[in-house]
Amino acid sequence: MVRRAAKFQIGQVVKHRIYPFRGLIFDVDPTFSNTEEWWEAIPEEVRPSKEQPFYHLYAENDETEYVAYVSEQNLVLDESGEPLRHPQVKEDFEQVTDAFYRARERVYH
Repeated sequence: MVRRAAKFQIGQVVKHRIYPFRGLIFDVDPTFSNTEEWWEAIPEEVRPSKEQPFYHLYAENDETEYVAYVSEQNLVLDESGEPLRHPQVKEDFEQVTDAFYRARERVYH
C-alpha cells in the first residue's frame, strides 16, 4: 500500500464535486477508516478506492448541517467565499480568509 500526502488540510472549505454540499475539513484519515457497513452502502459503481485520504467535514447543504465523511477524489476547493453556517464551525474554528479557518485554541482547566 502506498500512502500519499493529503491534497487538502484541516481548516479548508471544500465542496463535493457531484453532490450539492460543502463543508469545513476538521480531520483527515490517510486511508479509509470507517465501517464496512458504511462502505458497502455506497453504490458499487461510484464507490471510491479506500487507498486515498478521507476527510471529516462539518458539512451543510441548502436544508441542513451535518457531519460528512468524503474521499479525496470527490472533493474540490470551494471558492464561493460564502460563510459557513454549521454551528460547530464557529465553536471550533475562527475564520482567517473566505476559504480557510484556523482551529481555536482550547483552554482546559
